[in-house]
Amino acid sequence: MESPSAASRCRRRLPLPPVLLLRLGWLFSALCLRPGHGLHTVNTVYGDTIILPCHLEIPNDLMFGKWKYEIANKPSEFIAFRSATKKNVQYDDVPEYKDRINLSENYTLSINNARISDEKKFVCMLVTEENVFEQPTIVKVFKQPSQPEIVSRAEFLETEQIKMLGQCVAKDGYPQGSLIWFKNGVVMQPVDGTVIIYEQTNVDKASGLYTLVSSLEYKATKDDTDVQFTCTVTYFGPAGQETIRSEPVVFDIHYPTERVKIEVISQKNTIKEGDNITLKCSGNGNPPPQEFLFYIPGEPEPIRTSSLYALIDVRRNASGEYRCSLTDESLMDSIIITVHYLDLSLIPNGEVVKQIGEALPVSCTISSSRNATISWLKDNARLRSIPSFSSLQYQDAGNYICETTLQEVEGLKKRQILTLIVQGKPQIKMSKRTSTDGSYKTVACHVEGFPKPAVQWTSTGGVINKAKETKYINGKFTSKVRIAPEENVTLTCIAENQLERTVNSLNVSAISIPDSEDLEEKTDDNRENVSDQAKLIVGIVVGLLLAALVAGVAYWVCMKKSKEVSGEHEKEAAQNIQNLPRSASKHVDKDLGNIEENKKLEENNHKSEA
Repeated sequence: MESPSAASRCRRRLPLPPVLLLRLGWLFSALCLRPGHGLHTVNTVYGDTIILPCHLEIPNDLMFGKWKYEIANKPSEFIAFRSATKKNVQYDDVPEYKDRINLSENYTLSINNARISDEKKFVCMLVTEENVFEQPTIVKVFKQPSQPEIVSRAEFLETEQIKMLGQCVAKDGYPQGSLIWFKNGVVMQPVDGTVIIYEQTNVDKASGLYTLVSSLEYKATKDDTDVQFTCTVTYFGPAGQETIRSEPVVFDIHYPTERVKIEVISQKNTIKEGDNITLKCSGNGNPPPQEFLFYIPGEPEPIRTSSLYALIDVRRNASGEYRCSLTDESLMDSIIITVHYLDLSLIPNGEVVKQIGEALPVSCTISSSRNATISWLKDNARLRSIPSFSSLQYQDAGNYICETTLQEVEGLKKRQILTLIVQGKPQIKMSKRTSTDGSYKTVACHVEGFPKPAVQWTSTGGVINKAKETKYINGKFTSKVRIAPEENVTLTCIAENQLERTVNSLNVSAISIPDSEDLEEKTDDNRENVSDQAKLIVGIVVGLLLAALVAGVAYWVCMKKSKEVSGEHEKEAAQNIQNLPRSASKHVDKDLGNIEENKKLEENNHKSEA
């Protein structure tokens, strides 16, 4: 384009009439132009409408306006014309812009559906009779590429081996952008033998849009497990440089097994006899090995199987070292398994029948995988010591339990039971007692024996059926009868069980005849009153202590009066001795009679025991 001075010189060389000048102006407008206000640029998004203002002040003597575009090394191409006087618009026959352009009254040019080919210099021309004014505008077209995507991805990556990870593709962008690879957000730079990046650019001939392809070859490590790989496309848009990131991709990293581990799968911390256990063998490689060799104690050859091996109903001989290895036996691991056990032996056990007075040695021994303690129970009550029977008594009978527990092993507990039965022939002792009012006598038959003896009473007059029995405890009980004989009688107690029949008799005097029974009765009554007298004595002592607190104040008064009272008591005691009743002598005679009768009772007891 020529300078203003050149344009003036051009016009001076053409001294032509105005009409001719107008016609020639169209012809030489490309060479002899009047400049505008500078170069303008319009940024447009691909597919949008391009708006190109003229940017020239419309002169009053304007004849018409035109738009053209210029391409380097090619002649200019006019595309639109608008007359200022006739108000009509004409569009040049340019196939590229057919039905796409519009020229407004203010000479603004609009181009629909922006294309890459629209990226040119467009010139607005305003023509008067004397001048031609021009204003160029550069059109820039931008097209955002698609979100980059990692395609042709590897199924897995392997350590120590470089492998094609995938391709990052961003399609249909303009102008040409660039692709960048990232690992966990860090830019990946080419590294010999580890990171190799190939880049490729494809241009669509019809649209002029770019498709970018970046291929990544990568040698992975175990640390790349769960690592996220991404790529970005950086491009220029109307607002400047922008970036779009791909979706992250995680690859399965394959690496060889470096360590083998064997473990016991069990819901319990310890193993006891009868449990089922499962051995698990695993390797730390990826993918993990699927087959292993299990070395089982007592098995001559290893067992080839999957990662699990089950042991059912284990016994104590299953304790030992268990191993597993890879099938090539290159890596191996071992574990010690202890199968806990607990044995208990009670001698004797079950039901044991012994005779009273016999000895019974008892032993309870244990055998276990760990230390265990023994405890004893009798009839569900815990014993403080081990039972020992040098001379069995009826109270020794019962259910004895010997039990032991391994506290460290859940559910490992053993017990055995000894049911001890102590038998004995019936043993009888008889006694009698007269009631307080002397109206009847009670004769008791004290019986020992097991099984419990059946007791029968007889007298001179026949069988007595009104006997009462106490509770049968520890092989002993008492059978009692109450009688009021009018004459002397003989009572017989018969005790019988499966072992023997025992008989004992006792002579009982009539109620009306005083005899030694009264002495015995009183003696028994005196024994019964011992406790009452003891209670009375305690009460008196407590009363005296309380009275002493009060008496201390008037002690000197009491001492004076005590002498007078003492004299009176002595006289009264002497008078009481003289007035003793003659019945006292009778009681002495009666006591002597009872002594003779007790001698006879003792002789009868000795005979029954013999």
